[in-house]
Amino acid sequence: MKIEQIYTQCLAEAAYYIESNGEAAIVDPLREVQPYLDLAQKNGAKIKYVLETHFHADFVSGHLDLAAKTGATIVYGPTAKPNFEAKVAEDGELLTLGNINIKVLHTPGHTMESSTFLVIDEEGNDHSIYTGDTLFLGDVGRPDLAVKSDLSREDLAGHLFDSLRNKIMPLADEVIVYPGHGQGSACGKNMSSETVDTLGNQKQSNYALQDMTREAFVAEVTKDLVAPPQYFPKNAVLNKMGYESIDDILERGIMALDVKEFKQTVDKNQALIIDTRPKEQFVEGFIPGSIFIGIDDTFAPWVGALITDLKTPIVFLAEEDKVEEVVIRLSRVGYDNALGFLKGGIEAWKAAGEEVDTLRQLRPNAFALMYSEDINLLDVRKESEFNSQHIEGALNKPLDFIWDMLPALDTDKEYFVHCAGGYRSVIAASIMKKRGFKQVVNLLGGFKGLKETSLGLTDFEEQVTML
Repeated sequence: MKIEQIYTQCLAEAAYYIESNGEAAIVDPLREVQPYLDLAQKNGAKIKYVLETHFHADFVSGHLDLAAKTGATIVYGPTAKPNFEAKVAEDGELLTLGNINIKVLHTPGHTMESSTFLVIDEEGNDHSIYTGDTLFLGDVGRPDLAVKSDLSREDLAGHLFDSLRNKIMPLADEVIVYPGHGQGSACGKNMSSETVDTLGNQKQSNYALQDMTREAFVAEVTKDLVAPPQYFPKNAVLNKMGYESIDDILERGIMALDVKEFKQTVDKNQALIIDTRPKEQFVEGFIPGSIFIGIDDTFAPWVGALITDLKTPIVFLAEEDKVEEVVIRLSRVGYDNALGFLKGGIEAWKAAGEEVDTLRQLRPNAFALMYSEDINLLDVRKESEFNSQHIEGALNKPLDFIWDMLPALDTDKEYFVHCAGGYRSVIAASIMKKRGFKQVVNLLGGFKGLKETSLGLTDFEEQVTML
């Protein structure tokens, strides 16, 4: 038996390759399926099953393309109603894979169709569980992401309580837990940075597996839930209803456009221009009206949070070796309408005599010298980060909701923008400039840099005050 975790940091998502005696199963594959095909070919195996733990909300799965390319059977747990050919397994049903068995455990709670796959090895021993969003390391899946559920999040949390105690916790301590996500995913609240553990360790350390009443569990799991990213329910619908092949999306998205073609594509389609280059390059010169979302950070989740229509036509700037990666990452979260990239990048744009904008930046020490509470300082970190520590007088405008918050600001005023380290603030500043704010200044180094200024920031329990 061979098991491999395929972890994608950008989405904090784990897919799995399980193989026995020439047959393989893929659990929760990402949109681009070639890595799984390559892995099976390398091992001389045939992909027999695509196992889906639930209808994912935070990414578009590769189940349809993978099944089409391999003839594999897509498998869901009980109550799933996919809009395509798939096997909806019964609770407790055994799937044979080479010399091992995979048992389907219906574990509703995160969603009603959520299921866990239990691998039973060649000797008949319970070996590992693939829990999707039912059980994470240190946490459990949030109960408010089900598609068109008639159940409240409290109802779903109650189902999750039962699933964990009746299906997961009775398993032996030595069973290995392979979760669907790790730290950084919005599918849970308190996930560990580790991605593999034993069930015994989780029984000791995971708050959700401790001895408590159903009422206490429901209260704890539903506490402090922030609104999910707007693209989550839309991705869940795609996973349930179907989508366009990744091959067609790539063919269309990696089209090289010269400056004239690029401008025509923008004008004809009212396309959004996304600049995916490193932020250090973006601030020195960018196409007016473009927004920055750098590929070298958590690109896909920020695209999903900030672009409200999955069908938005998109053209982009990218480093030459990152073009295909940009299209793939867009498609991972359901943005399938990339129409090409600017051939030659910003240098070609400049050479054609086109207008270029820049973003003014200020170092922390320079800002500290001019700081006063009258300055318009925008902190675009999450509310929880802001409440933990912030500069006195700052306005909290979390990047996740910035489109809705900008109308309350004055486009004629000067604004200084910061986040924790600099990535989110450049995104925010680019959006502000697109919306007509002309005096926007990005604070280099973010909050971390401000705390290290020579003038110093005195740290109090709930705020940071400039001396």
